[in-house]
Amino acid sequence: MKKLLTLILLLEAIIQASAQTKPATTPMSKKDSIRKAEDSSDPLGFADFSWLNGNNRQSSKLLDNKYFTGDFTFDMNYTRSNNNPNDDVVTGSTALARNNEVDVSFVGIGGDFHYDNVRGRIMTQFGTRSTVVPRNDYSGYKGQYDLPDAYRYLSEAYGGYHFDVWHGINVDMGIFMSYIGLFSYNNFENWGYQPSYTSDNTPWFFNGVRVQMFPSVRTKIELWIINGWQSYGTFNKMPGLGFAIVNSPNGFVRIISNNYFGTDVAGAPGVKRYHTDNSFEHLYYDAANKKGPGIKRAAFTVTADFGVQNGTAPGGVVYQPFGKNASNFISAMAYNRLWFGDQMKWGWTLGGGFMSNPSRYLALVPPGLSTDSFIAASTPGSKMAGWDGSTSIDYEPNQWLTVRFELVHRFMNIPYFNGPGGVTGSSGYQANPATNYNPNSYIPNPPTIVNGSGQTVPNPNFVPFNLVNAESRFVIALMTRF
Repeated sequence: MKKLLTLILLLEAIIQASAQTKPATTPMSKKDSIRKAEDSSDPLGFADFSWLNGNNRQSSKLLDNKYFTGDFTFDMNYTRSNNNPNDDVVTGSTALARNNEVDVSFVGIGGDFHYDNVRGRIMTQFGTRSTVVPRNDYSGYKGQYDLPDAYRYLSEAYGGYHFDVWHGINVDMGIFMSYIGLFSYNNFENWGYQPSYTSDNTPWFFNGVRVQMFPSVRTKIELWIINGWQSYGTFNKMPGLGFAIVNSPNGFVRIISNNYFGTDVAGAPGVKRYHTDNSFEHLYYDAANKKGPGIKRAAFTVTADFGVQNGTAPGGVVYQPFGKNASNFISAMAYNRLWFGDQMKWGWTLGGGFMSNPSRYLALVPPGLSTDSFIAASTPGSKMAGWDGSTSIDYEPNQWLTVRFELVHRFMNIPYFNGPGGVTGSSGYQANPATNYNPNSYIPNPPTIVNGSGQTVPNPNFVPFNLVNAESRFVIALMTRF
C-alpha cells in the first residue's frame, strides 16, 4: 500500500513539473484570425463583393426578418435611336423595347422565404420584359396550355431545401436565374444597361432543378437538370444538362465557368448543343475607405463564350461546328469600371464585345413583319456577326437608387436593327391589331407562299419592313431597389 501511494505521489509530481515547463499556447496570428472569420462567413460572402458586375451592391434590405426577405425592383428607361423608326420598336435587345417613349421595363415584387431549412423565392415580372423575354422561347408552340402566358409574369419562382453539409447544399425546383453571360437579369446589379451580345443572346432563366453545393466559403459547384436553353418547355425528349463552378480565392477576384449540353432544335433530337461560358472579374484598385473626391475603386471583367450545334435534322439538314453548314457561337466582351467621388456615388463604365453566330441559333429574333424572313434565312451556315460598344455614367446617391446615362453603338453584318421604316408597316401601326397581334408579338409575313399547285411563289400580300446594319442610341434609366 505504501509502495502504491509512493508511486501515485511520484506521478503527480512529474505531471506538475511537466505542466510548469510546458510552453504557453502560441496566440493566433492575425492571418489565422482572418482566415477563421472568413471560414465562418456566408459562402462567397466573406468579403465586400459589391463591386462585382452582375451582383447586388446593397448591404441590407428594408424588409428582412426570420421568415422573409423582401426584394423589390422598379426599372424605367427612355431611349432614342439614331434610326428613329416609325413604330418606336427596339430590335435585338431584351433590356429595351420602345424608342422615344418612357418605358416601364421591369417591375419585380417578391423575395425569399426561409424557415427550418425550407426555402423558396418568388419574383414577379411586370413591364415590357414580360413580353420581350418570353417571345424568344419557341418551346411554347409545342403542345397546349400557352406556356408563355402561364409564365410571363414570373422571372423566378422556386422552392427547395437547405442541407447543413459542408458550407451548405441547396436543392431547388422551379424557374431560377441563369448565370451564363455574366450580366444579371436585374439591371440594378449591372455596370451597363444594354448588355453586350454575349450576355443578351444567352439565357436569362432556366426551368428545372438545380443543386448548389458549397464545399468552402470560396467555391460553389452547381448542377442543372432543366427543360432546355432558356425554354419553358422541352423541344425534344432529352432535358438540358449543365453545371457551374464559381470561385473567389480572395475579395478581389471572381472566376465563373458555366457549361451546358442539350437538344434544343425543335423536332431534331439528333442535333446536340454544347456551350461553355467563362468569366474573370478583378478589382485591381481599392481605396473605398478613403474620404473625399478621387477614384475609389477600379475593376474589369472579361467573358468568353464558345458553343456549337452538331448533328443531322429531319430532311437531311446538317449542323456542324465549322465549315459550309457552320452552327456555332463565338463571342467575348470586356468592361472596365471606375467608382469615384465621396462615398463612391459616381461610376463610369466603358466596354463592349463581339459575336459570331452562323446559323443564328442563339440570335434574338426581330419582331413584327421581319420575323418570318429572319427565321427563314436562319439556316446552317447563314451569316451573322457583329460588335458593340457602350459607355455609361451612373449616379448612386445611396444603396436604393441608380440613375444611368448610357451611349451604345451596335453593328451587325446583316440587316438586324430597326430602321426608319420600322418592322410594323409603312404607317408604324398594325393594320388590324385584333388579328395581327398575339402575346409573342408575331405577325405572319412570309415573303413566299405555297400555292394550290404546291409551288413556292412570292406572297402578293407581303408587307416590306426596314432593317439596317447598325444603330446608335442613348439610354436614360432610373432604377430603384428595396
